[in-house]
Amino acid sequence: MTSALRADMLLADGFSMPPQTHKRDGSQRRVGFEIEFSGLDIDTASSAVAAATSGTLEQNTSSEHTVHSDLGAFAIEVDWQFLKKQAREAASRDDKSDWTVTLRELAKTFVPVEVVCPPIPLESLGELDIVTESLREQGAQGTEASLVSAYGVHINAEAPDLNAETLHRYLRAFSLLQWWLVREHDVDIARRASSYVRNYPEAYLHSVHELRDPTQADVMEHYLDHNATRNRALDMLPLFAEIDEDMVRSATGDDRIGSRPTFHYRLPDSRVDAEGWDLSIPWNKWCVVEALAADPESIEALSAEFRTSSRGPLGVSKEEWIARIDQWLSDRASA
Repeated sequence: MTSALRADMLLADGFSMPPQTHKRDGSQRRVGFEIEFSGLDIDTASSAVAAATSGTLEQNTSSEHTVHSDLGAFAIEVDWQFLKKQAREAASRDDKSDWTVTLRELAKTFVPVEVVCPPIPLESLGELDIVTESLREQGAQGTEASLVSAYGVHINAEAPDLNAETLHRYLRAFSLLQWWLVREHDVDIARRASSYVRNYPEAYLHSVHELRDPTQADVMEHYLDHNATRNRALDMLPLFAEIDEDMVRSATGDDRIGSRPTFHYRLPDSRVDAEGWDLSIPWNKWCVVEALAADPESIEALSAEFRTSSRGPLGVSKEEWIARIDQWLSDRASA
């Protein structure tokens, strides 16, 4: 379904171009990716990124490296806050024995390495293909390689602007598509069972469409009433913290939330070890959200259907709603 929807939006390298390509200030929107995997230690992963980007490797600590390249700075990290904290403290003491190296080795079986890409302009996203290829060639393993770690790919797409109307449209679009997206991404059962990428609760799916002409504060307060956690498939907390960090921290009590003007999409699996896989695959599915967010008439029509399709205490049938989204996409592609 998505290939037909995207037929007139594809870039030459396979990445879809969303309907709204530029921000309100006229600059092109940018996208960052976070790729989690196992199978490589941080040294090998960092060398792979440096070779792919012709970048310069900086070993900040035993658990955090940076590759400086023409595309920007890539962060390569062992994805364990405790270990990173200990490594920073050892580095500040100039501790040559750095016991965190040993701890890092012990953590290999259950702690992923993560490559955090810099924000890349839409027109340059294809330049990331060589990074995923290099990691795969070195032996990086994705989600299916671990029964205990829910490795994923996170997409950080810059918002076109931070106006209330824009934020509300994206939230309404995603709420209509979230069940369909779980199927389309074929999300691994271990990740679905984890707390990391939970769907918005159905009460929120209904009530977000009942907000009319909300202010920016209305959109944020309503979201936080239902989703005061980072563990959502579409995590809006970093973007909301960019607007009002105090409001977010007060609602969540979570000091790990960083602020940035991006949609933090956490749903896709990491399939870096699969031949033929690249970041365009999860990105192009996110672009269906972009397409619906740019189509207010379809949002209104679909939201009206969603709200009237509830079966009382049983709620809306996920299977029937996914079939309805399939039909909408088919109708749109053939229009």
